[in-house]
Amino acid sequence: MTVDSEKDLEGLKRAGRVVGLALKAMAAQVRPGMTTQALDAIGDQVLRSHGARSAPQLVYRFPGATCISINNEAAHGIPGERVIQAGDLVNLDVSAELEGYFADAALTVAVPPVDPIRHNLVHCARQALKKAISVVRAGQPIHVIGKAIEEQAARCGFTTLMDLGGHGVGRSIHEEPHQVACFYNPHDKRLLLEGMVLTIEPFLTTGARSVYTDKQNGWTLKTLDGSLSAQFEHTLVVTKGQPVIITTL
Repeated sequence: MTVDSEKDLEGLKRAGRVVGLALKAMAAQVRPGMTTQALDAIGDQVLRSHGARSAPQLVYRFPGATCISINNEAAHGIPGERVIQAGDLVNLDVSAELEGYFADAALTVAVPPVDPIRHNLVHCARQALKKAISVVRAGQPIHVIGKAIEEQAARCGFTTLMDLGGHGVGRSIHEEPHQVACFYNPHDKRLLLEGMVLTIEPFLTTGARSVYTDKQNGWTLKTLDGSLSAQFEHTLVVTKGQPVIITTL
């Protein structure tokens, strides 16, 4: 989607605010002993209370209102009876539709107590998102995003997934540009255009470069070698200056 009017921008901001509220409510309740299903219900309630609909359910018939992925699960974890444990890395990914506009955001919570590696992985993934957002400008090549993410990961001693990344969003959950990589690809000559709406979502791991789909449920993406994974994500609008982040509170 490209933002063509103030109406579009305000619609995106409303959707982004609800996504942010759901993420905030879920993150505040993450604790050992609770199930991922109970955590999903918190996000679902926030979305419904604001008149929003879960984008994964709406578009893909995903078996949950949100995606909750733990430890070596990089994405698309299905909420269920799994019990959260102390030391887990819990990735919360919320995307929603409100009045025809879509927004998408994610964060990873390290459940105390955590070892230094898990703590540093989450911190570095958060910093990678900030670094990537800081280089987004209309007219720049899309690959500046992946370059910033990969450089930050390397500084921390971590790697980035090559088969997961950001994407266009706005009128649906996945739009052009597809495959906004979280690694540097100098052959990607696409440009960031003013008004473009996209997600930036670094996926950092303790070693893996790729994922596979869990055959038992057909949804969950796990690191190929069992590495830990952490992700942070925002939806933003590209401008000539600093991008407009629509999923921040």
